[in-house]
Amino acid sequence: MYFFAMREYQIVIYGSYGYTGQLIVEECKKNRLGVLLSGRNEEKLSEQSQKTGYPFETVEIQDQQALEKLLERGYLVIHCGGPFIHTAEQMLIACMNTQTHYTDITGEYQVFEKLAGYDAQSREKGILVMPGIGFDVVPSDCLALFLRNQMADATHLELAFATTKGRMSRGTNKTMTEGLGYGGKIRQNGTLITTKMGDDVKEINFGPFTTKAMCIPWGDISTAWRSTGIVNIKVYMAVSERMIRSAQWSNWLGWFFRLGWVKNYLLKRINSLPAGPDKETRDKSRSYLWGKARNPSGSEIEARLEAPNGYLLTAKSAVLIAKKILTDKVKPGYFTPAQYFGENLILEVKGTRFF
Repeated sequence: MYFFAMREYQIVIYGSYGYTGQLIVEECKKNRLGVLLSGRNEEKLSEQSQKTGYPFETVEIQDQQALEKLLERGYLVIHCGGPFIHTAEQMLIACMNTQTHYTDITGEYQVFEKLAGYDAQSREKGILVMPGIGFDVVPSDCLALFLRNQMADATHLELAFATTKGRMSRGTNKTMTEGLGYGGKIRQNGTLITTKMGDDVKEINFGPFTTKAMCIPWGDISTAWRSTGIVNIKVYMAVSERMIRSAQWSNWLGWFFRLGWVKNYLLKRINSLPAGPDKETRDKSRSYLWGKARNPSGSEIEARLEAPNGYLLTAKSAVLIAKKILTDKVKPGYFTPAQYFGENLILEVKGTRFF
């Protein structure tokens, strides 16, 4: 049994004024949750505080002492301050030092791999560590486990996602830019291996439509392996012909995209883009996921999942999971969403269905 001191707030949301962070704060408000806003930009935090009525505290994530003081005020953190490859580990260490449950909205496979290495330490501290509580990776993680439960001897898993009438937020664009120049990744016989971008493209039937999708280095190559035990995993994203050609060119120009000044230039360009899709676009947009499992005899099964727009789904699934952590008896350690809550977790989000 682990005992946590009484805390002022249920949830600390770090990076609360970012595009997705704002959606999560709005969802918390609808659910009447006690929230403390935080991040490094005091002006944006003050504006958000006035709008929502939630208090705020300005903290630089590199200031470990201030970060721990912040986390001592809440039972769990929803970490929204990406790219998480630069921030997740520091946040988790502060969570372990303060016995604060850790969640985030990353989709970066490197982050899942890194944080999984803290499983034993988080168990000792009595905290739950669950990265990827948004669109990355709740729906795909549940779809993966759904397929695994239908085919217990599956050895190969393919997952894919597509979005209609939507576009990426600045944060998602930045995450993808950080990965430029490093090639693709798949899981093969339990090990992550590097592949060439744009080489593995296939036509996928998502249900309402069929489109080309390209194999990408997405979080499920880490999470689905832990959720299902399947040792061969690929993830695909619906893409345009232009995106395929750009990915193929990146194989030749990887050295260039890895240069620090190039990444900084591209990241500055992204800052000039709109924060993300507006409410009307989010409400009209839908997400579609596809999965296929195969066993050693060659038998295959497929399944599909329909869900709301990815950013809208992130807000709803993040708050849904936070509420469960706050009200249930918590099992400490590192878990993926489906591994902890089961394949039907996604069905608790209104507007989702397997088909």
